[in-house]
Amino acid sequence: HRLADEQRARARAEAQLADAEAALAAARPEAAASEAAEAAALRRRLAAEGREEVINPLVDEGVLPLDAWYVLEFKRSGIQNGVYRKLRLGQYQIDARLDLHRMTVKQARQEVFSFISEAGQLGLRTLLIVHGKGQSAAGAAPTAVLKGFVNHWLRELQTVQAFHSAQPLHGGTGAVYVLLRKSAEKKRENRLNFTKGRTQD
Repeated sequence: HRLADEQRARARAEAQLADAEAALAAARPEAAASEAAEAAALRRRLAAEGREEVINPLVDEGVLPLDAWYVLEFKRSGIQNGVYRKLRLGQYQIDARLDLHRMTVKQARQEVFSFISEAGQLGLRTLLIVHGKGQSAAGAAPTAVLKGFVNHWLRELQTVQAFHSAQPLHGGTGAVYVLLRKSAEKKRENRLNFTKGRTQD
């Protein structure tokens, strides 16, 4: 009798467990939908408060290394040749610098994105990023890995208006000048100064 009682108890326990698992499985779609709704509500609230998380769009693979002496150069349409020339010659005051030496690609990816984003928010215009030259020897394959990624990343960030490899005193082809889009506040300041200049006697 004792064995029969144990078997019946075990059968009831297994049945209860099966019922519980079935109920949990049935509830999962509703739970998932509830979690998705809560996440969407959180994103809407953060967006309304101006605190929505910004996703880093920069890649960390699939970009070929560049030669140590390769000159980086890029400018978007609309950038005046005179402005680009001054950038290329290092004639603008450097507002902020970022050194990527000894960083992995993943670390550099986050640092570059944060650096450019924060500089833009602060209204900075001219930056210097030191990416290094790699260890290329004469006749060897290019090994400037971070240089290749920086060249790719800067083109992907719309706030970047132009960039060019630096002058020797700033690191030469192991660094790059970056020109950011003018902030709305800076544009207003320039318009105000222009108007003042036009109204002076």
